[in-house]
Amino acid sequence: MGQLQEKYKNYREPQRYMSAGVYPYFRAITGKQGTEVQMEGHNVLMFGSNAYTGLTGDQRVIDAAKNALEIYGSGCAGSRFLNGTLDLHIKLEKELAEFEHKDEALCFSTGFSVNSGVISVICGREDYIICDDRDHASIVDGRRLSFATCLKYKHNDMEDLEKVLQKCRPDAIKLIIVDGVFSMEGDLANLPEIVKLKHKYNASIMVDEAHGLGVFGKEGRGVCDHFGLTDDVDLIMGTFSKSLASIGGFIASDKDTINYLRHTCRTYIFSASNTPAATAAAMEALHIIRKEPERIENLWKVTNYALRRFKEEKFEIGETQSPIIPLYVRDVDKTFLVTKLAFDDGVFINPVIPPACAPQDTLVRFALMATHTEEQVERGVQVLKKIFKEQNIIK
Repeated sequence: MGQLQEKYKNYREPQRYMSAGVYPYFRAITGKQGTEVQMEGHNVLMFGSNAYTGLTGDQRVIDAAKNALEIYGSGCAGSRFLNGTLDLHIKLEKELAEFEHKDEALCFSTGFSVNSGVISVICGREDYIICDDRDHASIVDGRRLSFATCLKYKHNDMEDLEKVLQKCRPDAIKLIIVDGVFSMEGDLANLPEIVKLKHKYNASIMVDEAHGLGVFGKEGRGVCDHFGLTDDVDLIMGTFSKSLASIGGFIASDKDTINYLRHTCRTYIFSASNTPAATAAAMEALHIIRKEPERIENLWKVTNYALRRFKEEKFEIGETQSPIIPLYVRDVDKTFLVTKLAFDDGVFINPVIPPACAPQDTLVRFALMATHTEEQVERGVQVLKKIFKEQNIIK
């Protein structure tokens, strides 16, 4: 056995939960994503998906992907920089730039590669990257790859953010990077106050709209539009893997910043370009979102119903203001047990444990789609109420 194998032979934490029968990961779905899915021969209500608009199984999105497959083939066999740019990519980039009210946009193969690539190259050695301490892992990885000085502030703590800004050299670039919607807790960035600090300290702002796109703002433009602050945000990131029912991501900004990123961002230049089918699916989903405002209206109808019911049943749900509803358990073993018992009772939810949260903040994540009904939500509430009471998590 080599040194590498020796190092990892004792990594058995997953096996401990497998032996206990509560391991919750990598369950195979045997069909389309929807409000109800088949998993391991078991029909379950799906409250673990990020498909907020409920478009992953929409026939129009499927047909758009099929059509692109027929026209362009299965892949591009190269990066956007060389032979991998299709007119389809360019069309989607123009539509996304217009949608986000920015000059231009760039499409990437994944949302993760947007953040890890853009953040690593956008600031230099003399600059600062400033992040909320609950920013997504892709933001964390991007800042780790950057030569800039990286600083953090306490979650949504504007006094702490100001203290961090005061430490920076006034003449240096100071880029504040924040999730618009925090993906585990469901709360929003305090963007109005961040913008005030931006202007006070001559900083710049990048907002990750992964969980805001298709949910907040006019036509689902995101949290920046929701607060009316799009013009004050320098870079807007989004992903296709949630509301846009596909895979990929984008960054939107002014033309000069996009020109720089187009020629320097390593995850853009050195990654194979997004497949024709994925690109066409995302574009069709964007069209549907813009044409069907009732879709987002229904998402908020079921979200508000779920928020009210969980509060009435005395669940601890934190500061969420979105279709992401954290149900706090505050115990790792119980979090896995609750997830398993819910699955056995026909409800799929996601466990959230470190490093996705602090050890004392473990939770299960209950997420809504526009295609959920109030009846389905109520079934979920009743199943979880029973389990949480049995485990003495709520009274």
